[in-house]
Amino acid sequence: MKPLSAKEIRGNWATLLLPILPDDSIDYDLLGAELDYFINARVSGVYSNGSAGEFYTQTEDEFDRINALLAEKCNAAGMPFQIGAAHPCAQIARERIRRAKSLAPSAYQVTLPDWFPPTIEEVIDFIQVMAAEAAPIPLIVYNPPHAKRKLSPAEWAIIAEQVPGVAGMKVPGGDEAWYAEMKPLMERFSIFIPGHHLHMGLARGAHGAYSNVACLSPKFAQSWYELCVSDPMAGSALGARVMKFWEENIAPVITKYGRSNMAADKTAAVAGNWLPTMTTRLRWPYKSMPDDMAWEIGKVARSVLPEAF
Repeated sequence: MKPLSAKEIRGNWATLLLPILPDDSIDYDLLGAELDYFINARVSGVYSNGSAGEFYTQTEDEFDRINALLAEKCNAAGMPFQIGAAHPCAQIARERIRRAKSLAPSAYQVTLPDWFPPTIEEVIDFIQVMAAEAAPIPLIVYNPPHAKRKLSPAEWAIIAEQVPGVAGMKVPGGDEAWYAEMKPLMERFSIFIPGHHLHMGLARGAHGAYSNVACLSPKFAQSWYELCVSDPMAGSALGARVMKFWEENIAPVITKYGRSNMAADKTAAVAGNWLPTMTTRLRWPYKSMPDDMAWEIGKVARSVLPEAF
């Protein structure tokens, strides 16, 4: 695929969940079936090695095999794709970018070094080096809610000025004041917010979601994004129901049961049952939710969001 500019990175991007077998190995056959589903669902794009891709658990051989499969299927189908080159170790993240360049992704996703909160000078130095390694392929900076260094709008402005290789960001979003501060940067960056906040983010100038809602139903997440663009009022009305379902059923995986974001994503995927042999299993040492709880959440989803099924 050709590298995408900030103006071209839009819409509903599906995350490549990592299917884990009982022996803690990766189910590559199911991974391939997952990619086929995304392609047939005509999502805006696919990305690997976000939180739900459990990038921090992968050996380098596994990273290479996962992303070779991603590139093979997406390049053959003309599907835009991004490679998550993130790693808690900056040196390994840099090597991942070097090795994956021949796969010709549309963009790379990276996270900031995570052992100790970097200063803004260290953040700029890190992103400049990674952008130089990736060029001409752009970077998306993934700055999750649990990052040790959460970038402010003023710091994003510094990045925009000093690192032209950054095309976008994956961020938690914010309140009205946050969107007002980010407005001058919306032409420079592609701004992606959480999937269940899609309608609110688009209305305030964001450009899409690396979507947790696509974990529940890739086809529904895509159709909802298209509805938000074509009929914002209808998209917002549907979005209110999506948010209510999410806050009452998926968010408690984190807030009530103390599990991780990736546990919530896999719970949503099993609830959606679009990939029937997918389980909620996470790679050691992280704990998942029981599959039968996810199935019960799926019953609720079919009742309150019948459009998704």
